[in-house]
Amino acid sequence: MHLVQILLPLRDDKGRGFPKQHYDKVATLLTDRFGGVTAYTRTPAEGRWKDGGRTVSEDEVVVFEVMVEKIDATWWRSYRTSLQKRFGQKSIIVRAQDIRIL
Repeated sequence: MHLVQILLPLRDDKGRGFPKQHYDKVATLLTDRFGGVTAYTRTPAEGRWKDGGRTVSEDEVVVFEVMVEKIDATWWRSYRTSLQKRFGQKSIIVRAQDIRIL
C-alpha cells in the first residue's frame, strides 16, 4: 500500500489566493479515481526552501492524500503537470511512501 500526497499552494506568486474550485476539482478527481481522499485544508503547512542561492522562499500549502495499492507513475506525472499549469507553478510536489495498514 502507498500513500500519495500532493502539496498545493494557497497563493500564486503575487500573493493572490486560488479559487476554491481549483481545490474542489482535485478532491473530486481523486475521490472518483481512487475511492476517497483526505484533504488538509484548514491549517495550511508552511514550506521554506532555498532555490539555488541564499534567498529563502516561503509558501503555504494544503495537502491532499490518497492510498493506492500500486503507483501508476505515468498517470501521476501527467496529473502533476496538469496541476502545475492550473496553479501556475514551476513545480508541484507529488510524493509517495510505502505504508502498512495496522
